[in-house]
Amino acid sequence: MSGRYKILILGASYGSLLGTKLLLAGNDVTLVCLPAEAELINAEGVRIRMPLKSGERVEVDTRKAPGKLSAAGPDAVDPAKFDLVCLAMQEPQYRSPGVRELLARIGRAKVPAMSIMNMPPLPYLARLPGVDVRSIGAASADPSVWAPVSPELLTLCSPDPQAFRPQGQPSNVLQVSLPTNFKATRFEQDAHTKILRDLEAGVDAVRWPAGSDVELPVKLRVHESVFVPLAKWAMLLTGNYRCVTPQGPRAIRDAVHSDIEASRAVYAWVRDVCVALGAQESDLVPFEKYANAAKGLSSPSSAARALFAGAQNIERVDKLVQTLAAQRGMRNETLDETVALIDARLEQNRRAAA
Repeated sequence: MSGRYKILILGASYGSLLGTKLLLAGNDVTLVCLPAEAELINAEGVRIRMPLKSGERVEVDTRKAPGKLSAAGPDAVDPAKFDLVCLAMQEPQYRSPGVRELLARIGRAKVPAMSIMNMPPLPYLARLPGVDVRSIGAASADPSVWAPVSPELLTLCSPDPQAFRPQGQPSNVLQVSLPTNFKATRFEQDAHTKILRDLEAGVDAVRWPAGSDVELPVKLRVHESVFVPLAKWAMLLTGNYRCVTPQGPRAIRDAVHSDIEASRAVYAWVRDVCVALGAQESDLVPFEKYANAAKGLSSPSSAARALFAGAQNIERVDKLVQTLAAQRGMRNETLDETVALIDARLEQNRRAAA
């Protein structure tokens, strides 16, 4: 790896997983988060619990990493001082006071940014051939927040690893439940893509002392195709969003495996949508691989948990895919039912909060 990079990550929950991997590779990381979270992280660092290939579990303490970790509120950071920004908050959070202004400063500073959100930011979708972002803005919580961000300075990384904050644990603890890899698309400019390649190599080289030096899971993989991160869409629409039922939330495992043939059909349809957008079959993940991984996902998705906890906004990849598909003459009854369920629950939450 050529030198140490300074990385700014917006979001200290899921973002702390990627941040820890980059810290272990010798990079400096700043997490943007709430004041109480920042105080805790600055005092005690972050703990990431993850399973090894051997079946054992290890807890990584960022205070032992070679890189420097800090945390701050959105008003306290200057994005121009960083080499790369990572967007790890939920998409509706970018319209929040302070975060909205930080995103605008990131755009003005022309710092390359990588999203690890499930919901692709509109400037990234503008990189896909034939996609008119003006026609899909309704799927975004607030399309206007993305106006300062240039498509050539934004890339997308599929957040395939699954992680959660264990109940009853401090907010600086994260547990990995599915230790797969982050899959990023190259930037439009080679100089920015080189940063990703350097980070990829640095993460690959990390070994952690756990009895002996062991290789840690969850790597960063950089791809040439802009469609590789879209492979997550079929997983989200087959599992995560189908955790939402009229009776309440259900586990991702149950959403996928309670009717495996229905799940297979939804998954295949979403893959067809991605191919219609320009993806190759090799960019996407086979259903069998996803279905096998889903057997270990015994909790409802974060979207379903938030929805039934009263959230008035969640990331709407379901509505995004529905809209893009409809523009290409494609429709899926199961997806339509899912979108309607989520729309109704969000409306119920908003009425309750009014």
